[in-house]
Amino acid sequence: MENQVINNSEEIEIDLGEIFHLILSKLGIIILSGIILGVVSIIGTMLLITPQYESTTKIVVLTKQDSNTLTSQDMQTSAQLTKDYAVLITSRTVLEGAIAQLNLNMSYEQLLKKLSVETATDTRIVSIVVKDEDPYTASQIANAVRDMAAEHIQAVMDIQAVNVVDSANIPSEKASPSFSKNGIIGGLLGVIIAMAVVIIVYLTNDTIKTEEDVERYLALSVLGNIPLMAEETKSKRQKSRKRRK
Repeated sequence: MENQVINNSEEIEIDLGEIFHLILSKLGIIILSGIILGVVSIIGTMLLITPQYESTTKIVVLTKQDSNTLTSQDMQTSAQLTKDYAVLITSRTVLEGAIAQLNLNMSYEQLLKKLSVETATDTRIVSIVVKDEDPYTASQIANAVRDMAAEHIQAVMDIQAVNVVDSANIPSEKASPSFSKNGIIGGLLGVIIAMAVVIIVYLTNDTIKTEEDVERYLALSVLGNIPLMAEETKSKRQKSRKRRK
């Protein structure tokens, strides 16, 4: 099947089959380009991107109508308010309190970028996730934010208690970046770029190479062709080399 492209008011036919065979003929170069860019992506990730460690702590907030009993209405209300708790956790009061408690050399905005709050659907569990280049610092920040958030939530929402489900862990493995992921993305990008270059060179090359090209682009019929013998071809090459010398 052929697709037609109009360029400079002239109709030029592009043979998709020919492009497919062209890509197959350049497959080695295309794959090599993908491998090279993939390796470059991995090396760049190792040298330019600082590893980040992720620590998580979890809390559960219960609203009690009676200090001695916990009703189903309390459970439903707590689940509905988890989004409000997430907003309170990321408030300036909580984060600046954590910064002061740990004596961190960072601003509220910088800590906010390291922090994320996750609320699972249909649960009362709120997860506080902190990313930092130091695993111990990530754990300390997560616990400090949790403690400050517990006090702030109780004061603002008139909650009796905020219970800790999990304390922040000290991560042993980095959460990001992923060498394999970046390598695969770089490799695919290299393959796409190489294929694009091959196709662009093919489309912009208007050299007449075959009899079909003469008939297609010049609208002329080929009366005949004169084949070159192997000896004549070799002789012409030798003469060309002597002239260059």
